[in-house]
This record gives sequence, structure tokens and C-alpha cells, in this order.
Amino acid sequence: MIGAGGIVHDSHLPAYAKAGFPVAALVDASLPKAQALAQKFAVPYATDSIAAAIHYAPQNAIFDVAVPAKIIPSILPQLPDGAAVLIQKPMGETLDEARTILQLCRQKGLTAAINFQLRWAPNMMMARAVTQAGVLGELHDMEVKVSVHMPWELWSFLATAPRLEILYHSIHYVDLVRSWFGNPQGVYAKTVKSPRTPELAATKSVLVLDYGESRRVFITANHSHDFAPTMQRSYVQWEGMNGAMRAQMGVNLNYPQGRPDTFEYILQGADEWSSIAPSGNWFPDAFMGSMGSLQAYVQGEAETLPTSVEDAMDTMRTVEAAYLSSERGGVALPE
Repeated sequence: MIGAGGIVHDSHLPAYAKAGFPVAALVDASLPKAQALAQKFAVPYATDSIAAAIHYAPQNAIFDVAVPAKIIPSILPQLPDGAAVLIQKPMGETLDEARTILQLCRQKGLTAAINFQLRWAPNMMMARAVTQAGVLGELHDMEVKVSVHMPWELWSFLATAPRLEILYHSIHYVDLVRSWFGNPQGVYAKTVKSPRTPELAATKSVLVLDYGESRRVFITANHSHDFAPTMQRSYVQWEGMNGAMRAQMGVNLNYPQGRPDTFEYILQGADEWSSIAPSGNWFPDAFMGSMGSLQAYVQGEAETLPTSVEDAMDTMRTVEAAYLSSERGGVALPE
């Protein structure tokens, strides 16, 4: 485990403990921070040296890199050639940085995946199972709605980030959409700053992903809705010809404490929505899926690596298209 920040404390290590994935060593630039986290989660070795951790860990250990995007290119060259590595999203802060990371992974022969873990949230897995059962019919509508207060100050490195909301948050939803429908034909987007947090880059966004004339897909995120929680929203909703379903992402509500994830559905002819309790929450349970999928692929138990760096490049390309669309602006009103 390379990195000992909040996401490692709150999600990575709790998920691995729950899944029974043993963590051999914990590395962080701050040795006291690494030691404190290692003690809390019974990790046997803590260090501020990646080389020391490699020497201590068993052969063929998987590397989990959870550091700010800017640091990733300096970490990868230190890993053994041919290693398996799970890299925290985003895959760099720009498409050029993503290309650099991809090149490094190829040069070193790394089996590398990006930690787009929302795909494995329990309620998202339920949505996938319902769809694959065919009860909803053809899906023609998918929307992501987030209207919450996000305490961005919890992540000090984001204070000066030139790109914020889409790159560090809505990228999860972009990747989720791609996992359902593949790459969009194009992207229409606008991301803007909030007057509540003028010191930060844009924290409010609208993205429309073009999947042709018969399917509507959009993502809307407002992280400055700092009012009573009654009207806060955080969900993904799908609509098919024969029914609809909605998955609430509770982690965004009252972050970082969060609320439970939920899953609801309705079929044609029904008067009321029905609900099924998911087996866990996005945070931390989905992190078992992203690490587990890499382990299964490395061990030959799975034929594909869903969030490989090659696949993640398309998520980064979609994010880049969103920023380009936002910069270029809309169509001016005709005379």
C-alpha cells in the first residue's frame, strides 16, 4: 500500500480487511503517518521507502498506489518490472499525463488498472443484475444527480488543483456510464466555479454524453448545496422500456459520515417503487471489487481487466472532451 491518506484509512484498508486481502507493507512519505495507520490496521511493516517495502513484501505482491495524480509518474518507475498495480484515480490531471502513465506501464510491463471502483458498489452490481435479467427492457435513459455539500478542504492538494469537479468526482460517473454504454459519440459540458468557494476551481458541472438520438445520458453535480439535507440528492437512475431503477450513493450525503446506499426499482404497471437493501456501501465495499478484479486477472481466474489503464484512457478522453466543450462554450443565439 503506497499512500496513507484519508481514502486509504476510510476505504482501502477497511475493504481489504473485510475481503481478507492481507496487506504486507504500508508506505508513506510521512513515516509517523504510515506507522500509525499500520498499527491501526495490523499491517506488519511501515516505512517511508518504496524500495524497503518491496524488499520486505513477498514476491508477486500487488501494489496499490493511492497518491495524488501528479505523483503517480514518479511512483511507477520505482515498482518492479512486470508487477501488478492498482492506481488511484484520476489517471493524471490531463490527457497528456494519462498518456505518460500509460507509456510508463507499457515500458515496465505492468499489469495496471485504475481504481474506478464505483462499478463494484453493491447497489450498482444489483442494477447490473436487474438489467441483465432483461426485466427493464431496452435502456434509453441514464442520469446521475448529485446536489450536496462537499467539504473539499479535507483534501489539501485540491486547494490549488486547476481542474476539480469533473476530474476528481464526476469522473466516477463518466466511467460508470462508459461501463454501461461504451464510449459516447461526443460530450457537451459546462463546469463552473461556486461563489461559495471562489478560491477553488470549478465545483459544479453538467455533462451530456451523446449516445445517439434514442438515448439520453447526463451527469449533473452541484457540490455547494449547503442547506438542510432534506433536498440533497445523490443517485444514478436508469429507465428502460419496461421499468426503471434508482441507486442512491449515500457517501455523498453528509460526507464523510455518509448515509446508507439504497436500491429501488419499478416495473411497468406497478403503482409503487420497490426497494432491496444492498449488501454494503460504495465506500468501502466497492474497493473490494476493484482490487479483487485485478487479483482475479493476475491469477488467471478472469479473462478481462475491466478498468485496465487502456480502458481508463477512454474515461480520461471523455473527461478531456468535457473540459474542451466547457472551454469552447455553447452556440451563440442567432440573429
